[in-house]
Amino acid sequence: MNKNILAGAALFTVALSMPLSAQEQTTTNKNTTTANQYQPVPVPEIRKIRLFISTDAKNEADDQFAIVQAILTPKFKIKGIISSQYSNTAKLMERNAEGSMDEGYAEIQKVVSLMDLATPPAIYHGAKHAIKDEKTAEVSEGAKAIVAEAMKDDKTPLYVISLGPITDLASAYLLEPKIADKVTAVWIGGGDYPKGGWEYNLFNDPSAANVIFKSKMPVWQVPRAVYSTMRTSLSEISYKVKPHGKIGEYLFTQMVDFNEWASNKFPTLNWPKGESWSLGDNPAVSVLLDEHEYGYKDQPVYVFDQKNFEYKKFKSNKKIRVYHYVDPRFTLEDMFAKIALAYPAK
Repeated sequence: MNKNILAGAALFTVALSMPLSAQEQTTTNKNTTTANQYQPVPVPEIRKIRLFISTDAKNEADDQFAIVQAILTPKFKIKGIISSQYSNTAKLMERNAEGSMDEGYAEIQKVVSLMDLATPPAIYHGAKHAIKDEKTAEVSEGAKAIVAEAMKDDKTPLYVISLGPITDLASAYLLEPKIADKVTAVWIGGGDYPKGGWEYNLFNDPSAANVIFKSKMPVWQVPRAVYSTMRTSLSEISYKVKPHGKIGEYLFTQMVDFNEWASNKFPTLNWPKGESWSLGDNPAVSVLLDEHEYGYKDQPVYVFDQKNFEYKKFKSNKKIRVYHYVDPRFTLEDMFAKIALAYPAK
């Protein structure tokens, strides 16, 4: 999620659609734009990766863009999309905290349906709540799916991108610690180094973040100072996304709707800004397209304080990859291009 909502620390004191049948395709309006004829650019098989997308898709309005970009990326063999909970921020926004995962699941279904894919990816329910401590998994379809895929005899690299809290990957690890050397975690989350502090995705499950950071699992972290640079405007989205099929129109409309709701709900906050947005989840896609070799440092791992969310030293030889730069032009233009190619404007 774009995590600038609620000004950080000040507020912590806010039906799966199937492919059209042959008969349905015959009777569908021939002018309807679909992705069934989309011819992605060729990618050498040796460069392809397996991928799970873990997303708090209905938390606000930007996960949807990253989901679409990932699905349209031919380098990715998508093994499933997992709906993650966002209970803590739902409470802050006076929304349905208990039903956050289910609302996200329905949103994923809607996005996938509007993409009109010949072969839609599997969609899994995630945990309904954050893990209660660093030793206890919140068992879910998504966590079990990660374990099952990781334990396969498949040499293709496996990644899990977490666009929200890292609950389901942490639960998968707690269910089967052997996956630690079989999965790479890519997480959009955490405050700015060196101090850290309140941050949206971290706030929704700090224990889960600690589980993964303390484990032997490789971690690529994209913290707030980096993911917040993926700026776009509603005008740019209207021009480059909205004309492209049902999914393009929906991506634009749902952002406009959320922008209107949040602006009226939180009039005293500097979020949302009215005419701009940060598509902060999309770097999880672009760092897998290109690792940005000069945009990160491998540094000693820290963990998170459960109360103030600041970084704490942790005695370990483990190092994690922390990004200090992800190219916004490359990230956003790749998404715009894929949407335009898959859903040509009428």
